[in-house]
Amino acid sequence: MEISTEKSLWYLFIEGDLNAFSSLFKHFYPSLYNYGLKISGNTAITEDTLQSFFVYLHENRHSIGKVSNVKSYLFISYRRALLKGLTKERKYTSYDDSTIEESNFTLSIEELSTRQEVFKLKSSVLIKLLNSLSAREREAIYLKYYSCLNTKEISEVMDITYQSVLNTLQKAFTKLRSNTQTNIIQNIITTN
Repeated sequence: MEISTEKSLWYLFIEGDLNAFSSLFKHFYPSLYNYGLKISGNTAITEDTLQSFFVYLHENRHSIGKVSNVKSYLFISYRRALLKGLTKERKYTSYDDSTIEESNFTLSIEELSTRQEVFKLKSSVLIKLLNSLSAREREAIYLKYYSCLNTKEISEVMDITYQSVLNTLQKAFTKLRSNTQTNIIQNIITTN
């Protein structure tokens, strides 16, 4: 969906158009769900908080105001709602960036779907390499390459500075490059 189409739908949604709300829901639900599942690791909590999030949006659409980037706004807002929902679910655990660091924010082969055996092998190697990164690095890569957010949007979603996003991505790529030059790949290939 193009940014101008997103903005048009958002405007119509704010004005109360149910078809626009439905279109936004259908378009963004899958990517928000996948992102939420990466953070929570729990399908029930992810579904509940995402549905509650969209209900909240609909009920409070008049007070939301102007949004310059719909996709970025939805990712930021849903992430906050999910972290609140997780905290509520587990009353004695506060969820923030450090909790996400310890979470199961992993990438799966399905997200790198392949059609050929050779590509599957490369994908499994890539998944193992990606999952060797820190949770923050994996989250930044997920937002950049799987959710197609730009660096500014990632900084807003992850609530870190623009420079921190660049540094995190750079560290991730440095680790990936060094891991590909070690014996790790040989070990991965021989175990598959």
